[in-house]
Amino acid sequence: MAPKMPTSWAPLLPPTFLLPDAFLPLTAKRGVKYGWTTAPARGKPNRFNQATAGLPTLAHSPAAALARKQATLPLRTGALAIKKGMTALYDAETGRRTPCTVVQLDRVQVVAHRTRARHGYFAVQVGCGWKHASNVTRPLLGHFAQAGVSPKRHLAEFRVKDERGLLDVGQLIGPDWFVEGQFVDARANCRGMGFEGGMKRWGFKGQGASHGNSLAHRIMGSSGPSQGSGSRVLPGKKMPGNMGGQQVTVQNVKVLKVDVEKGIVVLNGCLPGPAGCVVKLQDALRVPWPTDAPMSLPVMETATARVEATV
Repeated sequence: MAPKMPTSWAPLLPPTFLLPDAFLPLTAKRGVKYGWTTAPARGKPNRFNQATAGLPTLAHSPAAALARKQATLPLRTGALAIKKGMTALYDAETGRRTPCTVVQLDRVQVVAHRTRARHGYFAVQVGCGWKHASNVTRPLLGHFAQAGVSPKRHLAEFRVKDERGLLDVGQLIGPDWFVEGQFVDARANCRGMGFEGGMKRWGFKGQGASHGNSLAHRIMGSSGPSQGSGSRVLPGKKMPGNMGGQQVTVQNVKVLKVDVEKGIVVLNGCLPGPAGCVVKLQDALRVPWPTDAPMSLPVMETATARVEATV
C-alpha cells in the first residue's frame, strides 16, 4: 500500500483540477463513448510520414512527380519488334552454345510526341508494320497522315526522361538503334492458356489415385472452411480460371548481334510470348546507360534510301 501524504502538505497543493496530468492517476476507459480509450497515445516517432521520422516531405505537383521519376526513366526511346523465334549461337573457340531469340524491326517509325507542356510527360509514340488504309478508321488515318507516315499495325508509347529523347516525327528506327553488348528490357504478352484448372494454373498436387476416388483426381478440393471463416470463400483463393495472356517484362537482356541489312536483333535467352508477337525493347533500367548508343538517327531521306537499298 502506498504511503499516505503528510497532512502538512495538503494546504500547500492547489486544487486537483489545477494539477498537471503527471500527478493525476491514469484511468483508461475503453469504449466508443470515450473515444475507444482515454489513455495518452503511445508515440512512435520513427514510423510513417511524421515530422519526427526524418522522411522527405512529398509534393503533390506534376513537377514533383516527374522529379521522382528522373532516375527511373530512360534517356532514349524504345522500339517495337516482331518475335521470329529462337535459335542458338556457337562459339568456335570455347564450344559454348548460347540460346537466343531473334526479333525483327519492321518499318518502325516515330508517329507522335507526348510533351510535358501539353500532356504532362515526355514520351514517344512508335508504330511498326503496315496496314491497308481500308482497314484503318478515319480518325487513325488522319493521325497517320498528319505525321506523314503509312498506317501502322501496332502502336506503343515509350516514356523518356526529357525532351532530348524525342526523335523527329516520321524518323525510322532500325536495328542500329541498339548496340551489341548493351542490355535492354523486353516486354511482351505471354502465351495465353485459356481457362485452366488448379493443377496446371497453381501447381496443385491433386487428389489420390485410388482408395475410393472416382472422377475427382484433378479436382482442387475444398475452396474454403465453414463457420470458422465465415462460411465463405476468402479473397485471393487460388482456383481455376484464365491463365496467361498478360504482359511480362524480362529485364537485363543482352544484345548479342545486330544485323542492319536483315533488320534483326539477336537477344540472349528467351522472351515471353509466341512467335509473331510484338516485343517492346528499351534500354535497361538496372544497368548503366549505354555510352556508345546513338541519341539520334540519320535524317529521313538517308534512312529510307538505306531500307530501299536492302530490299
